[in-house]
Amino acid sequence: MSRRLIRLEGVTKTYGRGGAAFTALRGVDLTIDEGEFVAVMGPSGSGKSTVMNILGCLDVPSSGHYWFEDLAVERLNRDQRALLRRNQLGFVFQGFNLLARTTALENVELPLLYRREPAARRHRLAQEALAAVGLAGWEDHTPAELSGGQQQRVAIARAIVTRPRLLLADEPTGNLDTQTSHEIMELISSLNRERGITVVMVTHEHDIAAWAQRVVHIRDGRVERDEANGR
Repeated sequence: MSRRLIRLEGVTKTYGRGGAAFTALRGVDLTIDEGEFVAVMGPSGSGKSTVMNILGCLDVPSSGHYWFEDLAVERLNRDQRALLRRNQLGFVFQGFNLLARTTALENVELPLLYRREPAARRHRLAQEALAAVGLAGWEDHTPAELSGGQQQRVAIARAIVTRPRLLLADEPTGNLDTQTSHEIMELISSLNRERGITVVMVTHEHDIAAWAQRVVHIRDGRVERDEANGR
């Protein structure tokens, strides 16, 4: 039996106050089991990015509950949320977010620096992560020396170097061509299948969402549909 990893219950999020207040989420209920691959879709302004930010502990609900396993995330303080991000979560973004003047290896090592891992262990784990995404031998290249697809592979290596349980991917193929997008999605899918990493991915592209096991559709701050994929 699969173990429940994430549960959102009645989550709301309002920005601003009074007449300037904007409600991004209006009572979102969502459960995700460990090892699932879930895509979150919705039009601009639907609230899908807000859901991602809350799952990633980058934002907190205005009301409602977020459980990561048995941990009530909304009760954590800022430092405790940062610790949860550091130890359990990995992030992949549309814009890669690599440091321009550092090598691929140094970019991948960055989360391990925050964890104060010894240098030898950082190097070894970063090399293993780069090899896992097909970039063995590219350790000394800077982002400017890499294609867009290679840069996203470095970003994925950085996201998995800490061996997270949850990978959050925000439009991971948004800056890539069709062939490269397919390669990146095959990589993310293989990490989910072979390593058991739970994946939650925001996308507006139906062909990208088709890689997931489930698609959650959000509209006007609410879950409109939650359906299994036929893939």
